[in-house]
Amino acid sequence: MLTTLAVANYRSLRHLVVPLGQLNLLTGANGSGKSNLYRALRLLAETAQGSVVSSLAREGGLQSTLWAGPERFSRGVKRGDHPVQGTVRQEVVSLRLGFSGEDFGYAIDLGLPTPRNSAFALDPEIKRECIWNGPLLRPASLLVDRLGPTVKLRGGRDWTMLSTQLGTADSMLAELADPERAPEILRLREQIRSWRFYDHFRTDAEAPARQPQVGTFTPVLGHDGRDLAAALQTIREVGDAEALHEAVADAFPGAELSIACDDGRFSVELRQHGLLRPLKAAELSDGTLRYLLWIAALLTPRPPELMVLNEPETSLHPDLLAPLARLIGRAARHTQVWVVSHASRLIAALEQDPACHPQHLEKELGETRIAGLRDLEAPAWHWPARG
Repeated sequence: MLTTLAVANYRSLRHLVVPLGQLNLLTGANGSGKSNLYRALRLLAETAQGSVVSSLAREGGLQSTLWAGPERFSRGVKRGDHPVQGTVRQEVVSLRLGFSGEDFGYAIDLGLPTPRNSAFALDPEIKRECIWNGPLLRPASLLVDRLGPTVKLRGGRDWTMLSTQLGTADSMLAELADPERAPEILRLREQIRSWRFYDHFRTDAEAPARQPQVGTFTPVLGHDGRDLAAALQTIREVGDAEALHEAVADAFPGAELSIACDDGRFSVELRQHGLLRPLKAAELSDGTLRYLLWIAALLTPRPPELMVLNEPETSLHPDLLAPLARLIGRAARHTQVWVVSHASRLIAALEQDPACHPQHLEKELGETRIAGLRDLEAPAWHWPARG
């Protein structure tokens, strides 16, 4: 389980260290930074795919995503005695992302390239990457250290060189994971690659989830939900079929879910009380279809290390929010869950769960902070220096 998430200089996240629990609930007003924190976590996930630099490019590049305020706020500015003013930069340009857990910690530092005559002179570079043992980075706990193109691995009291020519846009997680030479990198990469992000399932008339699809064994629902029918059938055969039945009955009393198979093509059918025939996926309301998608995602027979749900209340009737909260709570027994939500009824229902770890974001002088969390109460965190 992740215990700490740290972000520095990403959009409104000038310096944010977030304590994490088993079931994390992220709330806050519009513009408070919830989406920025969600995006930062997705960027961390991109490191294991080797695409963190290209992901930054899609967001407008490093210059667009960097914290736009001053490096520090004076006491006078915080009291409102003085206006916010720019100062001469004292530190290098740096966007930093990291996390720590029960076993490993990881941090990545991205910055501007060395000035050169090139059309790609604004491409961000990976300056430093570190993997360490335990919750806090210390010299003695450092396991893998990347500085520029050089990567070295600790072996007892000595260091072994893994690479001296790693590309500036290439993460060591994607390029150097080797079960024999660098098992620590491989283990961390696979942990991050197991993370799942679900963000606004499509439920429009042309949504893939409404169309019959060729059915194959599907323990993990796709991000767009196109394999909904196959995922639900997989739960019925190798997952918790009783939990599936209970989740449907909790949301739609008297309803019965079935999966039709026609020449290998699967489709969802829902029989509801009072109707003479079951409704096909194409006939279901947006909210009903979306709830079935959440059932398939949350009751997966292959729970991930981390599951992130961004505004799962979208298109759902308020009466479905309490059943959704119970479904999320059930999933949190087997995997770490992070929910970003605006819906007061979903928030209230989730807060009833003993495992819930609520965090309310607010902004002060354009900077995102966790309400009520003082600097000295935040988890300890040390960023690796650039050398």
